Amino acid sequence: MNQRFSIDDFIKQTQQEDKGEGLFELETQRVLEVNLDGEVWTKMGAMISYRGAIKFEREGVLEHGLGKLFKKALTGEGTSLMKANGQGKLYLADQGKKISILNLNNDAIYVNGNDLLAFQPGLKWDIKLMRRVAGMMSGGLFNVRIEGTGMVAITSHYEPLTLIVKPGNPVYTDPNATVAWSGNLQPDFVTDVSLKTFFGRGSGESIQMKFEGEGFVVVQPFEEVYMEQQS
Repeated sequence: MNQRFSIDDFIKQTQQEDKGEGLFELETQRVLEVNLDGEVWTKMGAMISYRGAIKFEREGVLEHGLGKLFKKALTGEGTSLMKANGQGKLYLADQGKKISILNLNNDAIYVNGNDLLAFQPGLKWDIKLMRRVAGMMSGGLFNVRIEGTGMVAITSHYEPLTLIVKPGNPVYTDPNATVAWSGNLQPDFVTDVSLKTFFGRGSGESIQMKFEGEGFVVVQPFEEVYMEQQS
């Protein structure tokens, strides 16, 4: 009897395995395993499975003070953070997006709010709103600055591409395709009326992020198009 497509064969090929990689492990490119012994912050709705004694708690409205209210930070629909606390194995995913793990060592990084999957609670974080273009776009304007030492998991549609930013050689990106960038960079928003026919988002102009200085920016081969703000 052909065992190639048997249930046992399927289980063997797809079952979870301990890789001994620490707090965050990539079970697959699209599933993150958190070996929890304490607590971790995750994107609301990202839990797909767990085992062990784990409790989940939604981010308190005033838990981090008014300055850190997530409001509609992660998507235009107001997704917020969830804290997982306890001991066990927690499995996270976000719409089948590819997951990348970053182990910060006294580093800082900005992550598009929609692309932040999980991070250790010891890291400092803050919400940044790109106010200069708040009337042009919504959803993708919120970014999270994460700083310190610890692990962060970010997501991207398909494989991410990292572009090195050097002095005198700025990098321009589509905000909807921009996943993350180094914490020392402060992007400007620029518009190009000549491109409105090709890339307009309803504002009549093409909005681009301009990165100048020295650092890096991560983009994805996909545009997460957000709904325009309604007047």
